[in-house]
Parts: sequence; structure tokens; C-alpha cells
Amino acid sequence: MVNEFPQALTIAGSDSDGSAGMQADLHTFFVRKTYGTSVITACVAGNSYGIHDSVTMPEHFINQEFKDLADDFKIRAAKTGMLDDTNMINIVVDNYKKYDFGPLVVDPVIVTKHGNMLLKTDALETLKAKLLPLATVITPNFYEAEKLTDKKIKSDNDIKQAAKELIKMGAKNVIIKGKHIAGKTDKVRDYVLLESGKNFWIDGPYYNTTHKNGTGDSLSAAITAEIAKGTDIEQAIRIADEYVDRAIKNGIEVGHKFGPINHWS
Repeated sequence: MVNEFPQALTIAGSDSDGSAGMQADLHTFFVRKTYGTSVITACVAGNSYGIHDSVTMPEHFINQEFKDLADDFKIRAAKTGMLDDTNMINIVVDNYKKYDFGPLVVDPVIVTKHGNMLLKTDALETLKAKLLPLATVITPNFYEAEKLTDKKIKSDNDIKQAAKELIKMGAKNVIIKGKHIAGKTDKVRDYVLLESGKNFWIDGPYYNTTHKNGTGDSLSAAITAEIAKGTDIEQAIRIADEYVDRAIKNGIEVGHKFGPINHWS
């Protein structure tokens, strides 16, 4: 049938080295057998050594991207990546309310896995007030969960409470990615709280490698792809977590410093 192949959307920035951002999302969509579409919000110039320049797409261009996709495709699920500022979040929220792109997976790119801030305070508040309530699934890392709830997480119980607070803020389902420190961690634990109230931990080994760029992007993209295929939320999260684990374990040597995961695993 026409237009019935599973289609997914990433709303994110373009990362020129292909390891993260929109490129990681599209790699993941492809491998998960989902047709990937995109709304580019920004473009980043960088490589495995770092980011060296960036530009933000103008509002009229972003609006046109949304319209063109809505006019032609049958997108069944979408995800967000890094949204630069309050204005960008507002543009995305307005368009997502205007068009039907299915369930939304929000990867709240606020803080790096090392604890470095990526988003300004005013933008964080906008994300919490306007984007988070649209989320079918939200996928914060440990530090992002702290920022979203404005509380320090020191125990498993704290993680559970943080997930409950994110549900109260409007997200339907939550996966909080576990904290890990190179050289001091041998296991990673992710916590999942579903809309139904069901909750569980997903345990996995920690891989001490410099090739981990795009893990968060790929996790949220894999969840999005599975939802687009009709997989239920719990299974989508479990499948995505296993997929990213394999992609880190079976790394590929690309670039000279901080490289990508292996999306073909």
C-alpha cells in the first residue's frame, strides 16, 4: 500500500562527522528498518577532536521542513535531539502541535554524560514547560534527570523519585540512563518507569572506550524507530537498549580521537 512503510522523523542538528546528532539518528533508523526523515535545526562543523563551528537554521526554513514532510509522508513517530535555545524549542513545539507526526521521543540534550551544561537556564525551563508534556518517552541521562528535577541523585531511590517527577511534569514514559565514570564503573544501570506504573532496571556492562559518540541519540532514535514499526513502549525501550549496548561493544575505528559507536552491530 502507498505510504505504509514505517517512517520516522528526527528533529535535530546535523553533525558533520556523522557520529552524533541527526546522522546518528538516521544511521539508527536505517539499521532498524525504518525510513528516516529529518528536520534540520542547526549544522555543526566538527570531527573526532571536537566541534569548531555551528549555525542555526532560520525559523522560516524549519517551518517549511515541517510543512513539506506533513504534506507528503506518513510519519508514525518522531524524536528531538539538541534544540539550541528557547526560540528553537518554541518553534518545534508549535509545529509538533500543528502536524501529526505520531508519538514523540524527547532526548533532552541538556548536560553531557560528563556533567557539562549544553543548554541555558531559560531554555531548560521552556523545555520543561512546553516540550516535556508532549513526550511519549523521555530519555535523560543521569545529569539531565538532576537538572530537570532540580535535585541531586545519590541513590537508586532518588532515581526512582526523579522518574516519578518527570511523569508528573507530563512525560508518559521515562528511561533514565545510568551514571558511569571511566575507570571506576564496571556496570551501567538504566531505570525505566512506564505510564502504566510498571518499572524496572536494565543492567549492562560498562565498556571503557573512547568510541561512544552518539549513544544517547542512537538510543532515542532506536526507540522512535521501534514505535514507528508498532512495537509497544516497553519492548521498544528494551530493544533499543540492547541495540546500543551491542553498538558500543562492537566498536569501529573511525576518526582519531572520540569516535562513533557501530550502528551495524
